[in-house]
Amino acid sequence: MVSSSFLIAAGILAITPGPGIAYVVIRTAAGGLKNGLASTFGNALGGLVHVIAATLGLSAVITQSAWVFSMIKLAGIIYMMYLGVRIFLQNSQTSVKPNIKTLSHRSAFLEGILLETLNVKTALFFLAFLPQFLLPEEPVSQQLLWMGCISVGLNTIVDVLAVIFANRLLASKLTSKVLAGGLYQISGVSLIGLGVYLSVTDSNGSLNQSA
Repeated sequence: MVSSSFLIAAGILAITPGPGIAYVVIRTAAGGLKNGLASTFGNALGGLVHVIAATLGLSAVITQSAWVFSMIKLAGIIYMMYLGVRIFLQNSQTSVKPNIKTLSHRSAFLEGILLETLNVKTALFFLAFLPQFLLPEEPVSQQLLWMGCISVGLNTIVDVLAVIFANRLLASKLTSKVLAGGLYQISGVSLIGLGVYLSVTDSNGSLNQSA
């Protein structure tokens, strides 16, 4: 069971342009539709690695202390807002540096797994994002696993649509650069807004009494 506020937030984050969409779009530009889809499913599998790690780690910590849980939620809100500001201010041309040489479909799949599995930012984001929506009456580990899988699933659906769209429209490397790096401000604003929203609402999406 997951809260409606989580579904809304996860959906908004999934459709927000960012490095993940940028990578699969550029992979599509370099190797075509099947290459883009292979990298997308590789990313999804790598994302599930982070989900399992977050579930195991957070479950053990959160159940120990209500104070620790509150500190994790506060740290998560601060991290998301900090990440939003960084993304908003950064130069996308220097931050997105994917390898755009043509790869086999198998290599593109394996590269997607490797890049996402080794992406520390993904791990930190799951650790910051998922605890915000935990419901006290539900088992912690089950909630974390469900929310993580839903997040990865939504991101994968959006990535697949982006690959299909990119395969039809991308005609030059210049176009792929624009699509890959031109929407970072939107991503940054979305994360900042989400941090503000989480700071004034509880897990069910209701206003905190102190807000």
